[in-house]
Amino acid sequence: MPGILKYIIYIIAAVVLSLNVSCRQKLPQHTESDRNVALSPDYTSISIPPNIAPLNFRIKETANSYLVRFYNSNGTDFIIRSKTGNIQIPVKKWRKLLSDAKEYSVDVFTSESQKWSKFNTITNYITSDPIDNYLTYRLIEPGFVGWNKMGIYQRDLETFNETPIILNGLSDGSCVNCHTFNGNSNKTMMFHVRGKNGGTIVYRNNTLSKINTTTDNTISQGVYSSWHPSGNYIASSVNKIIQSFHAIPDKKIEVCDTLSDIVVYDINTNIATSCRMLSDPDLLETFPNWSPDGRYLYFCRAKKQSVNNYDQIWYDLMRIAFNPDDFSFGEVDTVLTVSDQKRSISFPRVSPDGRYLLFCISDYGNFSIWHSESDLYLIDLTTGELTHPDINSDKSESFHSWSSSGRWIVFSSRRGDGLYTRPFFSYFDASGKAHKPFILPQKKSFSYFKFMKSYNLPEFITDNVKLNPGKLRKTINSEPVQFVFKN
Repeated sequence: MPGILKYIIYIIAAVVLSLNVSCRQKLPQHTESDRNVALSPDYTSISIPPNIAPLNFRIKETANSYLVRFYNSNGTDFIIRSKTGNIQIPVKKWRKLLSDAKEYSVDVFTSESQKWSKFNTITNYITSDPIDNYLTYRLIEPGFVGWNKMGIYQRDLETFNETPIILNGLSDGSCVNCHTFNGNSNKTMMFHVRGKNGGTIVYRNNTLSKINTTTDNTISQGVYSSWHPSGNYIASSVNKIIQSFHAIPDKKIEVCDTLSDIVVYDINTNIATSCRMLSDPDLLETFPNWSPDGRYLYFCRAKKQSVNNYDQIWYDLMRIAFNPDDFSFGEVDTVLTVSDQKRSISFPRVSPDGRYLLFCISDYGNFSIWHSESDLYLIDLTTGELTHPDINSDKSESFHSWSSSGRWIVFSSRRGDGLYTRPFFSYFDASGKAHKPFILPQKKSFSYFKFMKSYNLPEFITDNVKLNPGKLRKTINSEPVQFVFKN
């Protein structure tokens, strides 16, 4: 018996020892290439949240075999082998890798003719600031000409789970667009239904309603919208939009306004109003966005031009004072003028702390997604300092939004192929610096090469939207509440 017990103890000790052997001892004999590895997506030297889904990737190096080692200073250490170069990280190991760590390292090895080579070590940084749990977006073909199926979706950023908020099958194939949330909340949102059974769907206080924002005194129904922080008002542009097509290779579609104003809806009283400063017939006003305290409405404004002069429409950044107590407007201020430089501003979005404002600048117009020169800019509203964050590319950067903490930015980018819009995240630290962006992770590293739809209007929310499809269909098919316009 003592001999058997001794043998069992020996076996247990051997197993324990094998479990604690350093991962380095499992690595193949190799040479150092002193070269950075090419990955797709480019998940190198980035700052990531501690609650993001695994950053799966594809190794863009020709080889017969691939080996990747992941490790951190806390002792987490594991290897993934691949014959194809596609690296899919197990969720449990990924979470352990990010748990209570400030950074993690990645060593990539490739083998040809049974000779292994190691690339330079990748170090990624793990911030202490989590990202909001969900990202919402519309999926649509990039041409914006026709569609069959479209929907507004929500993606769990801690996993790869994607679920629809609204599919246009519930609206008999009509367009659904321009979803907007109040303060990153899943409990207060709106979106538009265009075409059959058209109207604006509002979800507030656990109640769905449908409103008709078209009046005899406004140009159109609401288009680009922003919730007042109180949840009582919605500011919307009303636009007459035209779309045309270029006949030159590097320009495809032009979208511009011939008319546009801004109106504010009182959700509780069904009254819409505006003022001369927001509806000047000689000017184009669009892209409203409230300050976090609800005392200012930021917007873009340009001099109206003829359709033939679409490339001479240049928007400046403005703001107007607002009193939510009596539903009235104050003075208009110019925040930033770029029209004198023949440049144009679009999509102003104020950070949750009210200090920073992120926006796009392009050569003209406001539909920046089709302007490859469109870049993101940042203005410090306290100091007035204007900066050009190092997160831009040589392709279009467009619609963007802030996380609820203000520590994360998501923005639309066409970097890569110049055609499909993808969501990218950037860490925005306490000093006001935006870190190297990274693309929304997918379960399959090659997903973006096969997915033929664009991600439109990415917005952070803190939890998922729970809408009953039956109630949503019933609301869409119902008669809308008519807003009344009062000046």
